[in-house]
Amino acid sequence: MAVGKVTITVLLLAGLAWMAVVGVKSLPVKYVRTEGVFQYLSKDEIKAALQPLVITGFFDADMQAIHQAVSELTWVDTVTVKRVWPDAIDIKIREKKPYVRWGQNQLVSARGEIITPKNIDAFKNLPILQGPEQQQLKTLEIMKGVNTALADQSMKMAEFTINDRWAWKIKLTTGLEILLGRNEQLKKLQRFLKTLEVLGQEQVEKIAIVDLRYPNGYAVSWKPGTEEIDWSHRFLSDSDTSAIPGGRKEIANPPT
Repeated sequence: MAVGKVTITVLLLAGLAWMAVVGVKSLPVKYVRTEGVFQYLSKDEIKAALQPLVITGFFDADMQAIHQAVSELTWVDTVTVKRVWPDAIDIKIREKKPYVRWGQNQLVSARGEIITPKNIDAFKNLPILQGPEQQQLKTLEIMKGVNTALADQSMKMAEFTINDRWAWKIKLTTGLEILLGRNEQLKKLQRFLKTLEVLGQEQVEKIAIVDLRYPNGYAVSWKPGTEEIDWSHRFLSDSDTSAIPGGRKEIANPPT
């Protein structure tokens, strides 16, 4: 009889344990908490992505699937997901931050990630970056260097373009275009920026295009209606400058 009592007791304990496990596994997820500072990501988007995945038991909820679903949202940079006993799932999200526009319909984050928003209109104030396909990170890093050089002269970039041949072009918010070509672009840009003090702010504002694709100087296209400038009063001698047709003038040996 003693053996029989022990057997019954063991069976009862096993049954209670099984019922406890079943009961715990069937606990529903009551709360899904999201944490983060959102400027572009809406909680409705998060809710729509999560809803099919959290209508389940606390332990049955697939953390990997939840992580994947949230990560795939347009504005999500990083995400962490964890269960919180007894009935909650906590999700921490860091939002992507747009740095510039990439072409006409996309954005690029400061880390070079492509962002494709549903509507680009809210980002019209950002500079435009254009470059070879799949080269947004390299193009962005170059743009940052150029921006630093321009900022020293209180110049603000509106567009930066690198074509498929890796020739650079800058457009400032003032409308001034700077052509830099394919070789020694930063060196040529710095050389031009050094001449700004000699030109003077009034003359700089009259420039439409600066062509820096010359080995020892640059060419200037003036805005319509700009009066002819007496370059001999600004540089060493008439031999240091030569007129170029079409309202342009090449500065052969700009000051260093």
